[in-house]
Amino acid sequence: MSLALELAHKIKQLTYKSLPAAAVQCAKAGLLDTIGVTLAGASEDATRILLGVTSGSGSAQVMGHNRRVSALDAAMINGTASHALDFDDCSTTMNGHPSAPILSAMFALSDEIGVSGEAFIAAYVAGFETACKISLGVNLYQYTLGWHPTGTLGVFGSAAACAHLLQLSPEKTATALSIAASFSSGIKSNFGSMTKPLHVGHSARNGLFAALIARDGFTAGATAFEHKQGYFEVFNGTGNYHADKILATWAEPLDILYPGIAFKQYPCCASTHPAIDCMLDLVKQHQLKPEQVARIDSWTHKRRLEHTNRANPQSALDAKFSVQYVLARALINHAVKVDQFEGIEWQDPATRALMTKIHVDTYTTAQFPVDNHFGAEVKVTLTDGRVVSTKVDQTLGRAAGQPLPDAQLKTKFELCAERVFDAAASARLYAQIHQFEQLKDVRSVTALTASTPQAHAVAVAA
Repeated sequence: MSLALELAHKIKQLTYKSLPAAAVQCAKAGLLDTIGVTLAGASEDATRILLGVTSGSGSAQVMGHNRRVSALDAAMINGTASHALDFDDCSTTMNGHPSAPILSAMFALSDEIGVSGEAFIAAYVAGFETACKISLGVNLYQYTLGWHPTGTLGVFGSAAACAHLLQLSPEKTATALSIAASFSSGIKSNFGSMTKPLHVGHSARNGLFAALIARDGFTAGATAFEHKQGYFEVFNGTGNYHADKILATWAEPLDILYPGIAFKQYPCCASTHPAIDCMLDLVKQHQLKPEQVARIDSWTHKRRLEHTNRANPQSALDAKFSVQYVLARALINHAVKVDQFEGIEWQDPATRALMTKIHVDTYTTAQFPVDNHFGAEVKVTLTDGRVVSTKVDQTLGRAAGQPLPDAQLKTKFELCAERVFDAAASARLYAQIHQFEQLKDVRSVTALTASTPQAHAVAVAA
């Protein structure tokens, strides 16, 4: 049996009734966070440009806008919006962003076919499991080589989730996964530009597309993963992948439970977050002020520093990948927030001046265990000669053992949603998501993501 077909049988077996209650709660948290960051990204230039070149109409809601388009277009636009602020969730297993491509595809499809909350949650968990477990076979080699796992793996998650929603047979689900293998793409050289969130958009669209055409009889190579010119050999090469790891721990535990969804506290590259945690802790402990600082040293893992060592970012998006920029902001503003990456804020003179005092390097095995690539250490040398420092093994919210508190997730959602509509509309949407598993039709949620009060009134009446 091919790997695609083995995966397909596993995907088919994941049902709502088979899920532990904790997995349902984790899925609802992922839904809340992803919808929030999608709404927050709805007005970003990347989203606006895609919406501008999209013609025609359809049944799928573009979140944060008063427009409905085809499911494929909605998956692309909402997917890009969900990652436009780099505020969406991550996965320690995947080393990428699992929920955004999966849910963007699923909401678009659900607007066309209508599904229950229970069916939706089961499909989401199945897609999450698929993307993360495939990653066990190919990472961290792909990540280190320069592939963006959100693009190269997210497409499998969205294809699996959509196949599950469409109730495809194992054979057709396997075909969807094999088609998705040819759609897999995304390179890290585009980090810091609009093309990075586009990786999510195209993964969402292409995963949905793969499931739809597989449903209608489209064919694909049965051994798309293990063929001598298949996914493993082309993306990783001989000796650089471990296909046996993919099914070895399938659903034992479910990846959405452990290591769990990594929720972001800050709207920037996750590789900078441990250093931000360190700086904010030092500011709080020692009441640090920028004028007291003579030098700042920051250490992160080599794999993380490769794309975050940006001493002179050239745009707001570029600044999201600059550990120097976010450390300066954390010291000056005592927070790292969305508005610090808007307009020309990335050129702020005080921030730029402080950045010249920041020196970054890769940490050593004396600082952190060799297998920990989620830590950071920050040392601040003051003008009076004092030195203060701290380090974290991983940022808060990165894994199940250090979850982001529910209240903090709710506050994050409200701040994101209220970039589109008022607090009352945000509260209605939150209430619907809170009872998601009870919904007879998920369209009652997507209708509430429209930008007009009229749409909200219709949704509530329904």
